[in-house]
Amino acid sequence: MRKLFLVLLLALWLAPVAEAQAKSVRGARAFVTCADKREIETDEPLTWHDAKGPEKRGFPRGDEIEIVSDKKCQEILGFGAAFTDASCYVLNGMPKDERKKLFRLLFHPDEMGLNVCRTCIGASDYATHLYSYDEGEPDPDMKRFSIDFDKKYILPMLREARDVNPDIFLFSSPWSPPGWMKSTGSMLGGNMQRRSLKPYAKYFVKFLQEYQSNGVPVQAVTVQNEVDTDQDARMPACVWPQELEVDFVRYELGPALKEAGLKTQIWIIDHNYHLWGRALGSLDSTDFRKYCNAIAWHGYGGDAVRMSTVHDAYPDVDMYWTEGGPDYTDKGYATDWTKWSKTFTGILRNWCRSITAWNFALDENGKPNIGPFPCGGLVTVNSANKSVSFSGQFWALSHYSRYVKRGARRLESKGELASVCHVAFENPDGQRVAVLTNEGDKEHTVVVRDGDKWSGVTLPADSVTTLLWK
Repeated sequence: MRKLFLVLLLALWLAPVAEAQAKSVRGARAFVTCADKREIETDEPLTWHDAKGPEKRGFPRGDEIEIVSDKKCQEILGFGAAFTDASCYVLNGMPKDERKKLFRLLFHPDEMGLNVCRTCIGASDYATHLYSYDEGEPDPDMKRFSIDFDKKYILPMLREARDVNPDIFLFSSPWSPPGWMKSTGSMLGGNMQRRSLKPYAKYFVKFLQEYQSNGVPVQAVTVQNEVDTDQDARMPACVWPQELEVDFVRYELGPALKEAGLKTQIWIIDHNYHLWGRALGSLDSTDFRKYCNAIAWHGYGGDAVRMSTVHDAYPDVDMYWTEGGPDYTDKGYATDWTKWSKTFTGILRNWCRSITAWNFALDENGKPNIGPFPCGGLVTVNSANKSVSFSGQFWALSHYSRYVKRGARRLESKGELASVCHVAFENPDGQRVAVLTNEGDKEHTVVVRDGDKWSGVTLPADSVTTLLWK
């Protein structure tokens, strides 16, 4: 009897301990975008449990995502979109008070905090007209060079955005050199000529110096937007053979930037994943990495895993995702957040430090546009009443840019789940972030495990969910 009494006493003494282990030990917040919500915080905070396994709570063992805290991957630079001529034209045409509200939403660190943004060196396909900074007869000394057109509304929009977020990192890309530098004599299609490499390096230096003197320093440039296509001369474009791009960087542009005292980074390729072999060959070239240690990628062709192929060969090379946008004619333009979040997850899980979408803003018809493609903006500004509406890409990007801060490190996360993809981060202040995307048509309950803590999460159908915890 006495032995039984001691057993009962011990059980009563241990019961509060067991109960405490099952209670929440760390708070967490969850933000969801789905059919009836747009990045809305869930009604109840998640509960983190201190227990050995979630199966005791009725969660299936297979539906588990493990955060691997001791495996830290690339450092994040940030997220953003492109200040094309077209976007700046549309934004400049908004009423000032409405644009101020939109810029706060897009750029302020307390809002979306977009901070890795692109500009165009001359006209892209999303421009009001075709132009470079030095058209006409050959001008190797850049005596005719002028950025006067950009002073109308492109530079003012860039300065206005930087006023809201001084930490914006700008990189700039040409769609074509001036026509006189090319085989065709035109900015439409054609290929770069070796005889033009030295004057083209001067062109880059002049561009960077002029932008800086107008209050818009540029932190990086790419040699050419989409080096491997001339777009059938339907828009500003230029083909660069690999050896020409390599020689331009190591013999002309790199030394020219150094001589001018410019610390602007050089990124190469700025094209699709299937050019991974070209990336490897370029990085292997003698003296090349003295001036370039970064690859820019687009996602229109190939598989994102090829970025990991390049990373595995050159782990210290930085990679950035520099273009991708929605189609305004697509019926899912405003609601395809899971498609874009899945895309962003794949980009980040394959070592990119940043994600920069295509046009910041276009009108309801994807205008202005001098090219052949039906792209939509991250946001749409109605041409008649200037009202603003948002794309599915906007809602997806917000789940990353609001919560993953500059300097965050991606954490390895494990778990093969049907219809659910995931990516995790640790911010500089120690806060953890996980973005879970359920592209299925049914809700999905998963367990997220961080060390010996775990929490059950129910993901609505067709949803993006961001979790925050410490």
